[in-house]
Amino acid sequence: MPAEKRKLARRTFSYYMRVMDEVNGQLVGHLADISTGGFKLDSSVAIPPNKDFRLRIELTNEVANKSFMVFMARSKWCYADPLDPTAFNVGFQITNMAPSDFEIFSRMFEKYGSEGVNSQKRSDDYLWR
Repeated sequence: MPAEKRKLARRTFSYYMRVMDEVNGQLVGHLADISTGGFKLDSSVAIPPNKDFRLRIELTNEVANKSFMVFMARSKWCYADPLDPTAFNVGFQITNMAPSDFEIFSRMFEKYGSEGVNSQKRSDDYLWR
């Protein structure tokens, strides 16, 4: 595992939000952790590192006046979930997001992210700056 490289705060995500592959319409996973530059998904499939995705997040009217946003992200790591042997934890780095969508993503971080729940530093964090 890489040495600690995360620079931005992250928060455990407290809202069940689906993340889809915009290209094929398949469910990639559900948001588990979020920061202003990346996120962690809980996924039912292993996702190889360094794969680029065009992702779609379905939004709530509490954070946006549209039903979804699409952006580019790269998978950075994937590990079996320590508590659920049928699931995987996958770290993503945002690689391209429209400024207006970044504002929405930041609102998601503020509204649904909960500080302190899993705030200990881990070597599998998902931001590299």
